[in-house]
Amino acid sequence: MSLVDYEQRGTVAVLTVNNPPVNAMSPGVPRGICEGIARAARDRDVGAVVLRGAGRGFIAGADIRFFSLPWPEGEENFSDVIRAFETSSKPVIAAIHGHALGGGLEVAMACHYRVIAPGTRVGQPEVKLGFPPGAGGTQRLPRLAGVTAALDMIVSGTPVTAPKAVELGIADSLIEDDLVEGACRFAEQRARSEGPHRLARDIPVNLEDQGIFDAMRRKIARRARGMRAPYACIECVEAAVSLDFDAGIAEERRIFEACVQSDESKALRHVFFAERAAGKIPGVDKSTPLREIASAGVIGAGTMGGGIAMNFANAGIPVTIVERSSEALERGIAIISRNYATTVSRGRMTKEAHDRAMALITPSIAMEDLADADILIEAVFEEMAFKKAVFADIDRIARPDAILTSNTSYLDIDDIAAAMPDRHGHVLGTHFFSPANVMRLLEVVRTANVSAENLATVMALARRMGKLPIVAGVCHGFIGNRMLEGYFGEASLMVEEGIAPERIDRVMFEFGMAMGPLAVMDLAGLDIGWSKRKDAGGGTATERRGSWIANRLCEQGRFGQKTRRGYYIYEEGNRTPTPDPEINDLMDAARRHFGLGPPDLSDAQILERCLYPLVNIGAAILAEGHALRASDIDLVYINGYGFPAWRGGPMHWAGTVGLDRIHEAVCRYHRELGFPQWTPSQLLEELASSARTFEDHDRDHRHA
Repeated sequence: MSLVDYEQRGTVAVLTVNNPPVNAMSPGVPRGICEGIARAARDRDVGAVVLRGAGRGFIAGADIRFFSLPWPEGEENFSDVIRAFETSSKPVIAAIHGHALGGGLEVAMACHYRVIAPGTRVGQPEVKLGFPPGAGGTQRLPRLAGVTAALDMIVSGTPVTAPKAVELGIADSLIEDDLVEGACRFAEQRARSEGPHRLARDIPVNLEDQGIFDAMRRKIARRARGMRAPYACIECVEAAVSLDFDAGIAEERRIFEACVQSDESKALRHVFFAERAAGKIPGVDKSTPLREIASAGVIGAGTMGGGIAMNFANAGIPVTIVERSSEALERGIAIISRNYATTVSRGRMTKEAHDRAMALITPSIAMEDLADADILIEAVFEEMAFKKAVFADIDRIARPDAILTSNTSYLDIDDIAAAMPDRHGHVLGTHFFSPANVMRLLEVVRTANVSAENLATVMALARRMGKLPIVAGVCHGFIGNRMLEGYFGEASLMVEEGIAPERIDRVMFEFGMAMGPLAVMDLAGLDIGWSKRKDAGGGTATERRGSWIANRLCEQGRFGQKTRRGYYIYEEGNRTPTPDPEINDLMDAARRHFGLGPPDLSDAQILERCLYPLVNIGAAILAEGHALRASDIDLVYINGYGFPAWRGGPMHWAGTVGLDRIHEAVCRYHRELGFPQWTPSQLLEELASSARTFEDHDRDHRHA
């Protein structure tokens, strides 16, 4: 099968890129396009060329696998395609449908004209992979759409719709009927027109407000913290304004090549491929049948239950939400309504969509109203006896084939399933992250006996809800929270050693975390851990290292943001943490209590003690099979715990540090401190001793 098909329709040559699944510009495609342009140039009966994509979209752009591989010698490339367009004596028209993103839009903009189908999106999302457009996008888009619109599209990576593309001048015509026929009509008209055919490179750049570049730098300062690519995009568009076209192209290429080689881009490309690998599950493949989910039930109308119900409604699935009392149910429904109203007020949802979503949510205080649901999700208080009692009620009323899931953060779901032997294949975990209607991550906990069909159905349902589902095994805390205990534990230990909370949080914020660990603990509520410690260890748990200061805070009623005091002070109506001098007194008392010397840690050591436990525990989870891939662990931490995507997640980041260095430090801290999070993982030791990374491990244990 040819990667580029040639067909003549009247006086128009139609080139069709046919490189499934997304028509990437991988080797062979540029050659096919160049050969098609040359063939059309030789044919006196051809007056114009239409370039289109087969399947669901135009051209996806560059095959990013080749950013890390050499391009085959002698093969035409992107530059050859653009040169063929620009030197063609016959107009080349891009017929765009589905999508033209990244290199796909760059190919289209190098054509003389562009026609577009309704429902199409075009954009330059390269910044999300850590680099600016590298095939002329930063030079042609400002000439077509104007500098202001182009700057916003390129720096944000956000695509625009077909009508907007026409409005901005990116596309010349919206074709409402058959795209290829419409493109051929357009091409014939242009072939008959007088004068030279327009190229984007020849359009002058007009900019009245030279301050837009610095304004954009200020606008992105917080969200682009620590990143290079968004600023590189600004520099490239500046070059379009200050330099002639060819010089601007050269400057774009220089910046692009530097960014592609950066750790930031390598990390973001790792995340890109990690998301595609996350859906590959042993025992589940494309042939696994999926069950229809036409109705759902949620037990619990609290913060989590309400958010979960919103996910179903947003996906167009009717959901019944059950509470024990009318008062609790009314509070829960009121919160759901307020959440939707806030979304509407911010312009992210229409009033009509709000009304449709609310109409899909049915409140009830009767468990029997869940009897016909295809899936039921328990979202009650995190206490095993309580959850088992709820599941006993579910077992009594649910259909025999209903999928039953628990929204637990830590608990053993196999233990819950054991009480329902006739339903073993239907029980699994769905660990939503708060707020459940916002957070993208969903840990799907694979129980020992869940069927492949039910697991695959929940994974597909999660994607329908707009979630990123990651399969986790049954263990305490699954992937994310099991690792989090080591992270929080080290932060708490360092506070007891006299390292101020604000210093620890500053180090982690500067590393790129969304929030530091002590601020996160205040946000989550210190009383949750306090209750667990008392239940687990009786009175002795309150005197242990790592929880001594937290327990003193809780004894004083300082539970974090909810009480406006925890590790920090919070002003009324303000979530900004303010250091509390009283913490200094507690730190002094803790050092006296445990006989510790004065604090003596560098910022680098603080970083090590926070992050190395994540890597060490993550390696143990991977070795035990509770995570399928190290890259799955990276996705959990990026999407659920505020780890910077531009560092690739903790396991990828560990490879940039060096696993030998991390293993040596883990062993040293194990000798010096001795806490469980420092027990060296055997897998970490094996990889370190063989100079391999977690990505190497993933490749060696690839799931089909």
